[in-house]
Amino acid sequence: MHLLNERARAERIQTGETSAEQDVALTDDARASEGDLVITRRNARALRTGRDGWVRNGDRWKVTDVRSDGSIKVQRHGRRRGASVVLPSEYVGEHVELGYAVTAHRSQGMTVDTAHVVITGGTTRENLYVAMTRGREANMGYVALDRPDGLHVPPRADDIDAVVVLYGVLNHTGSELSAHQTIAAEQDQWSGIAQVAAEYETIATAATLERYEAIVRDGLRGAGLGAAVVADVIASDAFGSLAAEMRRAESGGADLPTLMSEAVGRRRLDDADDVAAVLHYRLGRAVADLALDPELIVGMTPAVAVDLADDVRAALDERRDLMEARARSLAVTAVRSGEAWVRSLGQEPSLPDQQVRWLRNVEIVASYRDRYGITSDAPLGVEPTTIARRRDAAHAAAAARNAVALADTLDDQLDDALASGLELG
Repeated sequence: MHLLNERARAERIQTGETSAEQDVALTDDARASEGDLVITRRNARALRTGRDGWVRNGDRWKVTDVRSDGSIKVQRHGRRRGASVVLPSEYVGEHVELGYAVTAHRSQGMTVDTAHVVITGGTTRENLYVAMTRGREANMGYVALDRPDGLHVPPRADDIDAVVVLYGVLNHTGSELSAHQTIAAEQDQWSGIAQVAAEYETIATAATLERYEAIVRDGLRGAGLGAAVVADVIASDAFGSLAAEMRRAESGGADLPTLMSEAVGRRRLDDADDVAAVLHYRLGRAVADLALDPELIVGMTPAVAVDLADDVRAALDERRDLMEARARSLAVTAVRSGEAWVRSLGQEPSLPDQQVRWLRNVEIVASYRDRYGITSDAPLGVEPTTIARRRDAAHAAAAARNAVALADTLDDQLDDALASGLELG
């Protein structure tokens, strides 16, 4: 805030709105002169602004005079007449700040012509609402992409954009919950698809890490790349994504060593900034080109298709069962309560076999909504912006289309049956 205030003041001096002559020291080493906007930060009933007025914490003022003893004369901002007071030097040095940039909390009750709001990952949705409703004429938001926040699920650096940050902000509440709400929220968070899928991914990556490192190492060395490149790939932040892509390919029945060798040898790699990221992209394209059908848990998480130690397999199976049960519960609840997003998938079939297939597709859509916190009536929410979410969205969209097709097929069968007088068996 200090830097923003100083920059605003400097620009006002350049435009002549603020005097460049005599100034006075404020709190936080700031300075102010005639024409500056300031905020008082302590109630002072002895400093009267008229018959009924007095200086309050949070009041915004315009400096109309700077005096040699360090006191300043101020006028309540936005008023042409009256509401003036002289603030003593002691009060000015301890309880007056520049008033161009303030926190959302301190802006409550304040009204300006135009509000310019800096939005970071740590912003709560309550503060965002307050800040974005201060301007009479316009409210502009500036989303910072360089300040990740541990309260939100952290995307990879190359996946961070304004939509990701705003999504996190809208799901980050600063309001206090009751004890019951807190318990329910904690239970929901730790049993949700996002949490359990992350646990599955972590266990799967640890269990297959040595094997996948060896496959990558063999592929790179086969292409004549040295130990330094191999070490950089394994140490890269993108190696986790590469390992997940390898697991996806393997769960679809691919010959992973061959596929990796082809990905390495497709084009040169010695000029790549991040070889692991390049291999991740190439392997993903190869999997798509081969039209592999990987085994996906609730339509998104690739299952581990290799032999594992019994305790590791048990841990993965437990989380798989949790994801499947969560998706089934969400789907059944949504169908029974007639939620809008389910209604858009068509009428639930009455034929048992079609009903099972329809509900399975609804489960995949429900798991996608749960994983990404979608609450809108649209089945898939907003357009995804990250690579990982786009792929999950593609699977969820396919499931939605399948559900609609099954519902439409049932309607056709019912019409045919009614027309012919036959019973459906």
